[in-house]
Amino acid sequence: MIGPIVRTTLVICVALALLSAVPAAQRGALGPFASLKGVAVPQPADLGRYVVDQQALVVLGKALFWDVQIGSDGRTACATCHFHAGADHRITNEIAGPMTSTAAVRPNTSLTIDDFPFHAFADPNSNASAPTRDRHDVVGSAGIVKRTFVESSDGAASELGADGDIGLFSLGGLKVRQVTSRNTPTVINAVFYLRNFWDGRASNIFNAATPFGSADARASVLASTGGSLTPELVRLDNSSLASQAVGPPLNGIEMSFEGRAWPALGRKMLTLTPLARQVVDADDSVLGPFANVGGTGLRPDASYAALIRASFQPAYWSSRAIVDETGRVIVPVGEPSRPREFSQMAYNFGLFFGLAVQAYEATLVSDDTPVDRLLAGDATALTASQQQGFNEFRTGSSQCVSCHQGPELSAAGITMASRGNALDPRALGFFRTGVSALGDDSGAAGLDAFGSPIFPSAPGNRASGAFKSPGLRNVELTGPYFHNGGAATLEQVLDFYSRNGDVPAGGNLGPGVANIRLNPQQRAQIVEFLNALTDDRVRYERAPFDHPSLCVPVGYAENPPGVVAPDTSTSAAGASAADLWALVPAVGQMGSTAPLQTFVELLLGIGRDGSRAHTLQQSCSP
Repeated sequence: MIGPIVRTTLVICVALALLSAVPAAQRGALGPFASLKGVAVPQPADLGRYVVDQQALVVLGKALFWDVQIGSDGRTACATCHFHAGADHRITNEIAGPMTSTAAVRPNTSLTIDDFPFHAFADPNSNASAPTRDRHDVVGSAGIVKRTFVESSDGAASELGADGDIGLFSLGGLKVRQVTSRNTPTVINAVFYLRNFWDGRASNIFNAATPFGSADARASVLASTGGSLTPELVRLDNSSLASQAVGPPLNGIEMSFEGRAWPALGRKMLTLTPLARQVVDADDSVLGPFANVGGTGLRPDASYAALIRASFQPAYWSSRAIVDETGRVIVPVGEPSRPREFSQMAYNFGLFFGLAVQAYEATLVSDDTPVDRLLAGDATALTASQQQGFNEFRTGSSQCVSCHQGPELSAAGITMASRGNALDPRALGFFRTGVSALGDDSGAAGLDAFGSPIFPSAPGNRASGAFKSPGLRNVELTGPYFHNGGAATLEQVLDFYSRNGDVPAGGNLGPGVANIRLNPQQRAQIVEFLNALTDDRVRYERAPFDHPSLCVPVGYAENPPGVVAPDTSTSAAGASAADLWALVPAVGQMGSTAPLQTFVELLLGIGRDGSRAHTLQQSCSP
């Protein structure tokens, strides 16, 4: 098995070699603006303690990221919310209330162009004028139906869950998919953030189980030493992506029935064929050599167990002891046969999942935009209008560089944030921008899973209402914008900044935001510059941005309005509504012939003639 794994595509090997070429110590010399090309992908210093084969790890990570069997319903993958330029691209059943709200929002609503922006004013250039729209909703992502985890069965992708109360998300008396209370950011280039998630709760230190790094003293793995299993703490640096990756699979809104733990998820996945319900292109840049050509999923010799054995040190999977959910050995030698019995490999699945998904996402580096080519010395890379927009972006009264700087075009990127005070969100690229009221979402002032502040010693309460400054590459393709998804177009984003935010009350503005002055011509030129930050490999889904097929839920059929059909297709369906599904086709390393659709094109129906990809018009069965 290890032989074919090692022969992973040349594309990955070359990419990883190039990205490692620049020493970390040189990153600070790249200046306030520089191409992302050659900026080293951060690597954990002690990764070799756990990983034996980086290329095998990427194969495992891509399979796990795209596999819908990870979800408790057997239908929800990480990619379900990150399939379009690394972000979400759905407009139905995507609305939730603000973070602090306990009120239900009408499910299954489809967004239209007239819903945006969420805040509008009689004078578009003044946030002091009379509001004509003051919407506190959020464009999130449809996750999973609310249930409590009961158990899973070997060989079955869907799990048994208890229904309990109906929750906030229901229609016609039936449960529907819950929606997250923040907009989904892209995973492309996310490897360059010091901390991940909008509020920064994904620690730069990975603990193998939760996003909270060293703050979670309970998290550990089982290591096989001298024939016995011993609990071991994991504390890997430069691993914010791994910390982020282990959050959604156990989150009761995003992917998991409430209360599922890593051993249960691990035991289930180890009995399933990777991507069993999905098509993998034979020319996939990572998974192609292992594709089940003519069928679905990967070949039998590329099982999850085999991929883990090829990727990780034997000390973390080789024991034949059986343990319970606490890691206590209950059978010295054997195979799990009863519920709540787990192998060492299943128990340590959080370690495998986090590091593998991080390794895959670390290959999703978009550094070949026209702006990157300009910064690398190609004076002809931008049009005159784009060049003028770049000048406005970095100079004059735009103040854009207050938050978008460094090769990552984000103050939260490793180049800039690694120099900052680790206790100060603003020094790490988290700012107040007046997008939403402080009472709607506390941002970086939120609490971790243990009730402690994410930034416990933030000076002057700078964490309140602060959110991570996102990078801007491919921003043309990743709408809607802001942590609440409240703007549909880049023009609306520039209008927002020109009126110095929408909700400035209570000091809800970071450095520079209150001093932005842009006329219509300058705004248009900056939009032209932002469009020049699109990498054509992303636009056309060329390697490394190719992927397996994916069936995504796109709302529910109502007939008549308010009446939906029950889901009777799985044993876990219970009192829930039957989803509508849309196909995201498999794409090989050469990419698609049609470019990705932008969010505003989706709202307007542009591209349904086949001139755009991901129009979500083709139905599929999950």
